[in-house]
Amino acid sequence: MSKLLIQAKNIYRQYGDTLAVNKLSFDLQQGDILGFLGPNGAGKSTTMQMLSGVLAPSAGQILINGIDLLDQPKQAKQHIGYLPEKPPLYTDLTVDEYLAYAARLRNIKSRAIPQAIEQAKQRCNLTSVSKRLIGNLSKGFQQRVGIAQAILHNPDVIILDEPTVGLDPIQIREIRQLIAELGKQHGVILSTHILPEVQAICNKVQIMDHGLLVFSDTLSAMNETSTQGRLLVTFKQPPSIEQLGQLSAVQDVSSLENNRYYLDTDNIERTTDALTIAATENHWQLRELMPEQQTLEHIFVKLVAGQASAPDNHEVQQG
Repeated sequence: MSKLLIQAKNIYRQYGDTLAVNKLSFDLQQGDILGFLGPNGAGKSTTMQMLSGVLAPSAGQILINGIDLLDQPKQAKQHIGYLPEKPPLYTDLTVDEYLAYAARLRNIKSRAIPQAIEQAKQRCNLTSVSKRLIGNLSKGFQQRVGIAQAILHNPDVIILDEPTVGLDPIQIREIRQLIAELGKQHGVILSTHILPEVQAICNKVQIMDHGLLVFSDTLSAMNETSTQGRLLVTFKQPPSIEQLGQLSAVQDVSSLENNRYYLDTDNIERTTDALTIAATENHWQLRELMPEQQTLEHIFVKLVAGQASAPDNHEVQQG
């Protein structure tokens, strides 16, 4: 059974009259890589700061490995590694100098510091640049240094706030591979705006909007239970767009080349059944029928971008 690493219970954070985080609750287990999504101002960074102990919640409880973060902050923070959106780097230090400094801040015993630094450098692929000034490194290597300081003390929980911002495609791929490796031994929370990043490396996803947690599920369950999506269809004798639009559960029809169409639907199974019956009765000669399940992008747009409202009672939507 996986170890329960984070328990967040009814967390609130108030800034004057603004409720930045509202009644947030969730768990994180060892081996989880949790993708934390939301638009700007949704409350993601505030949540990351509260979970890492940088910012105290206005109300609620956070347990890190069973330790109350408010009652026993020093003990709880020993189990946390945190990389903020702007890595806390000293660019006039070499990689080795900076990691040695970070190790002392983490109260790692002097005799254990060399081994801790070496392990962090190996995991983050920094050995080849260990003597170089951080200011002379590429943005990708600087992000790796930031992650290295977060894992120096081998924490149970690693919190990464926008770790791939400003990186080129190759650097992004390398950082994603590193996060996937870290997720095998730790619990990882990844805050990001990049939906493909979550689908590439995370096994769980949560979406925040206006301080509320509006979606929480595993990616596998989301894919298995989703009924919404899109059908790609091709006919030899195509019907009119109006006829296709009248099929059960169809929301929108897009015409493509060569008698091909996209059907956006609320229920793939119902639309498929209706389509096959109509195609047979009307001699449309159906040649292709390819379903595409609802993606994380569909869910995000639906909940956040205003194409459909979040649950009226503000309860978390689960797939």
